[in-house]
Amino acid sequence: MTTSVFNLPDRLAAKADPHLIADDERHFAAIAESLDRSIADLSGRLDAERRAPGGIGRRAMDRDEEIRRLTARLRALRRFGLDLCLGRMDAADGGEPVYVGRLGLTDGQGRRLLLDWRSPAAEPFFGATHGNPMGLASRRRYRWTDGRVGDYWDEVFTADGFTGHAAALDDQSAFIASLGTNRSARMRDVLGTIQADQDAIIRAGSRGALVVDGGPGTGKTVVALHRCAYLLYSDPRLGHRRGDVLFVGPHEPYLAYVADVLPSLGEEGVQSCTLRDLVAEGATAAQETDPEVARLKSSADLVRAIETAVRFYEEPPTKGMTVTTGDADLWLSADDWAEAFRAPGPGTPHNEARDEVWEELLTILIDRYDGDEPESLRRRMLVENRALRTTFNRAWPLLDATDLVADLWSVPAYLRKCAPWLDPDDVRKLQRADPKAWTVADLPLLDAARQRLGDPEASRRKHREEAALATERVRMARVVDDLLDAVVYDDGEGVWTMLRGDDMRNSLVDEQVLPAAPVDRLAGPFAHVVVDEAQEMTDAEWQMLLQRCPSRSFTIVGDRAQARHGFTESWQERLKRIGLDRTRLATLSINYRTPEEVMTEAEPVIRAVLPEANVPTSIRRGGIPVTRGSTGELTPILDGWLATHAEGVACVIGDPDFVATPRVRSLRPELAKGLEFDLVVLVDPERFGEGVEGAVDRYVAMTRATRQLVILTSDGQA
Repeated sequence: MTTSVFNLPDRLAAKADPHLIADDERHFAAIAESLDRSIADLSGRLDAERRAPGGIGRRAMDRDEEIRRLTARLRALRRFGLDLCLGRMDAADGGEPVYVGRLGLTDGQGRRLLLDWRSPAAEPFFGATHGNPMGLASRRRYRWTDGRVGDYWDEVFTADGFTGHAAALDDQSAFIASLGTNRSARMRDVLGTIQADQDAIIRAGSRGALVVDGGPGTGKTVVALHRCAYLLYSDPRLGHRRGDVLFVGPHEPYLAYVADVLPSLGEEGVQSCTLRDLVAEGATAAQETDPEVARLKSSADLVRAIETAVRFYEEPPTKGMTVTTGDADLWLSADDWAEAFRAPGPGTPHNEARDEVWEELLTILIDRYDGDEPESLRRRMLVENRALRTTFNRAWPLLDATDLVADLWSVPAYLRKCAPWLDPDDVRKLQRADPKAWTVADLPLLDAARQRLGDPEASRRKHREEAALATERVRMARVVDDLLDAVVYDDGEGVWTMLRGDDMRNSLVDEQVLPAAPVDRLAGPFAHVVVDEAQEMTDAEWQMLLQRCPSRSFTIVGDRAQARHGFTESWQERLKRIGLDRTRLATLSINYRTPEEVMTEAEPVIRAVLPEANVPTSIRRGGIPVTRGSTGELTPILDGWLATHAEGVACVIGDPDFVATPRVRSLRPELAKGLEFDLVVLVDPERFGEGVEGAVDRYVAMTRATRQLVILTSDGQA
């Protein structure tokens, strides 16, 4: 390296002292050399893997997984370069400094140049405090700009460790200094400034459910995202296949905002979604307008009623029948029907179990047939028996999830049978003119029905696959016969002998001719699920996630004070009711993001309706007071802010007529949750609603501001 990695402004000239940075310069040079070597090596291996034969089955899957792994690693190295390095640790007992990075990195001799931030040895870099230095004498954090160090900070933990660090010490830590930086359309990188309270939660074990409760600005989202990356690295149960972890956010603007975080940590296999994304109908589902109907559908009991709804179509006939095939009359009794209906194993989806029931019926009848016809002919005659097929189709029909749920909202007797605890008035309220006019409240029931029924096309697809495979076998048999005809000499061991074997003939069949089944990457199962803004989820919605995570390993992130429909229970009470009885609670109480001036205005808003709300303590002042005005001032306020701020993002909340621009967003209060902006302008916040819902929307909207909050009202009085 001919150019210094450090690009410090004149005001930080003292930090450019060679005594302070010479060791870092040498280490960065070694990192640069190792990066070049690693990138060249990874590129070569990736090219070799791509040129290699694809193989079939497990071999093909392993090759694809290796290509994905190499690609992700290569992308991370190319994305960051030297700024893979977050900082360094100096141990109290001396020795070489340890440099911590986004990824682990070694030189050609195997010397560790960067320690992966997720490794146990890197924990002091995030967790050390003056009360518990964790064996450190000092810690240095870098701030990178365009691949060079624009600033750095030293924190000293021992009384005799200040020698030589004076120029690098600062009144503010790297983290506090970063809080005032401009926001952008995507969440900025915060890995290097994770705090001890956040890091302790990130590194907690994955057994059972961990609840992370914290108010605005406490870093809940930071914890949730970095915990995904940490668990994939550290937990042996995770990371073995693509999609082991599911991350669930509250809405699409939120997912867009955090989209870069996990790739920046080298993790590209985490599936991210909203609850709407779990069900095909979610994209167009409307909000439930009747609060009482929404309340009824929020119950987990109603979701569990789907099982009864399906069982209604799995009752065997109570009368026997005569099945006539050729010259034989075969008796199929009610007991025979019952025996066939017991054939599917536990947990087999209804539509997929249908073939098993049918096969069992055929077996029962074939065993009773005493004619001379071969079994294949007997089977074909039974399969083509119209009376048997009609009775079977009526007894165990193919079902579609949308039809099943729609019947609940259009056939009162069916709903009463499936949910007998509902009183007549409740049943009446749940009926509607268009039973397939789906709402968000319907999604958990549609999801439960689809999971219980399985794909109605599965049976048809299976038969198409068998037909395609049979055709391919015939084609390959012809090819082999042509090859055999061309073989002049048979030595008893060569190609002629091998081609005559069935195993060889079957191995030559191209299974890629089979029609591919659609892959639902959100169907699960997942080894771990992370849920942000979980306070909004209903009991019914929780069932959608529980069935996708058999291990019951969850990270649940939220704030009870930000629940729009109220949250009077404890987290443990709520989660036990929905089926999670092994829960631990971790609390974040420091507001790193929201200035004290804003929180002073926001706290009374939420305490007016929730006196016991967990309102976090802000640790910084922004120096800009909350201002008020009239809605007519909106345009001048935004124009003035844009003129004086070349960077940053603002948001207007509560004005549906305001048209967003690249640097000024326009959102409804409920879609602002989880986001942050330099400037927030609230327009007529009193119109957000009454009671808990209105107060929560105002509180959430106010606390999105990281620098400045402006409140505008139609009459100019706020």
